[in-house]
Amino acid sequence: MLTANRYFREKFGHKMYKAGISLKVTCPNRDGFKGVGGCAFCSAGGSGEFASDSSFTVTEQIDRAIEKLSGKVPEDTGYIAYFQSFTSTYCDSDYLKKNLLEAACHPKVEAISIATRPDCLDDGIISVLDEVNKQIPLYVELGLQTSDDKVAESFGRGFETSVYDDAVRRLKAIDVNVVTHLIAGLAGEGEDEFVRSVKHALDRGTDGLKFTCLYILKNTRYGDEYLKGNIDVLGMEEYFDIIEKALAVVPDNIVIHRLTGDGPKSLLLAPMWTANKRAVINYIAKRFNGQ
Repeated sequence: MLTANRYFREKFGHKMYKAGISLKVTCPNRDGFKGVGGCAFCSAGGSGEFASDSSFTVTEQIDRAIEKLSGKVPEDTGYIAYFQSFTSTYCDSDYLKKNLLEAACHPKVEAISIATRPDCLDDGIISVLDEVNKQIPLYVELGLQTSDDKVAESFGRGFETSVYDDAVRRLKAIDVNVVTHLIAGLAGEGEDEFVRSVKHALDRGTDGLKFTCLYILKNTRYGDEYLKGNIDVLGMEEYFDIIEKALAVVPDNIVIHRLTGDGPKSLLLAPMWTANKRAVINYIAKRFNGQ
């Protein structure tokens, strides 16, 4: 298994950390263009609870992130400017360009990563990404979650899988590194279907994968359904059994950027094992150390 840690060390010569950044953007699944309230599992913070505040400039957000890590990481650490919250390309192309180039100019930033939706990559945005990628290594993280359109419709994703397919094609045409987000444990999707989603992303040409289990947060549609007893969640071993099966179909050159994620503890309803990050990390190390 090619972990992100090993990949970044080999590429940049040292360990890399992400500096979370928030832009003044929202999501087409929130502002009424495609829906309101976001996907059924998404919090009001748009998955950016661990990022900085968009009221600060990009430079200030990066500086604040680095300051938090001061004294905790080696001197030769490199940083990835991670545009994390909501849909970072759901904006005017000039606004995106200005902020990406500001991040690229930061003396400690060696790469940029952008979290977005496949349906928010119009020609103007692609042109900006092409320009930035020629100046600094660029990673675009696409939220696919599942390749099953019926499952996607059930949580309100708002686009068909064919849109993801086209987005990967267009990003690869400008030589951008693509990372695909997938969720295990979605209602209506078993382990075989999850592995099918992994294979779909691989077949389309993704460079990396980011896995997480479905976790349930307060004040979300899934949160409401969970409290009514209508949604089940995966146990830790059950989840990693699925991930191990998925990893068996992943080629050695594909980067595994994450084996699971964790939601903010203040909002987490389930599964509670995800809140014990140290125990999860130790379990991962023990189970997957040989891969």
